[in-house]
Amino acid sequence: MAASERRLRILAQLTDGSGEHEVARLCEGSAAVTGLNGAGIMLMSGEVNLGSVGASDDVSALIEESQFALGEGPCVDAFREDRSVLEPDLAAPTSVRWPAFAGSVLGAGARAVFGFPLHLGQVRLGALDLYRDRPGSLTDDQHRDALTVADIVTRAVLVIQADAPKGRLAAELEEGADLHLVVHQAAGRVAAQLDVGVGEALVRLRAYAFGADRSLMLVAGDVVAGRLRFDRPADGSEAGR
Repeated sequence: MAASERRLRILAQLTDGSGEHEVARLCEGSAAVTGLNGAGIMLMSGEVNLGSVGASDDVSALIEESQFALGEGPCVDAFREDRSVLEPDLAAPTSVRWPAFAGSVLGAGARAVFGFPLHLGQVRLGALDLYRDRPGSLTDDQHRDALTVADIVTRAVLVIQADAPKGRLAAELEEGADLHLVVHQAAGRVAAQLDVGVGEALVRLRAYAFGADRSLMLVAGDVVAGRLRFDRPADGSEAGR
């Protein structure tokens, strides 16, 4: 099959009957096209993970949630490194990249995960997650199709977002999104308290939650409510109190 015909076939699987892009359809179609179990779409801005705007199933949703909470995983690396990130066996990786992430998703049934950046020229939006419930590398055709899917998803997100008010996420993207607004609010407060960037503030929040064995959402809620502050004592070390 010629490359143009293959792309048209994939495009048809990622749109509804009217030709309109729909986030749920994009996720479900991405999994179907590549022959994998599920897919999720994560948006990022700079070093800040904005959260998931869609997932095809519960395992994909957990994969997105775990990456947001832990700050590691295939989507995070795919976005930062601007390349495909492929892990054919989370249970027996050739090198341990995401120990916390792997531990959180293996029990849910994700055995292999693959991340693909969502970019168009200099515009970088986030990453596409794909997973499979058994180990194994992608075939050449699957890898090629996944790259095509990521390109189509990128363009679809840009089209959806085009008419949104400046500084706001389009309603269609926001409808199924899990953007963890309380975490972003907390990151803003921690950034002000420590005089650091928001990306660094998210790292501090995650580290505190991990060290305290608490969920990131609960820690963020305490920060927003004023029950927890991150201060820099005279010796330069960080403290949460």
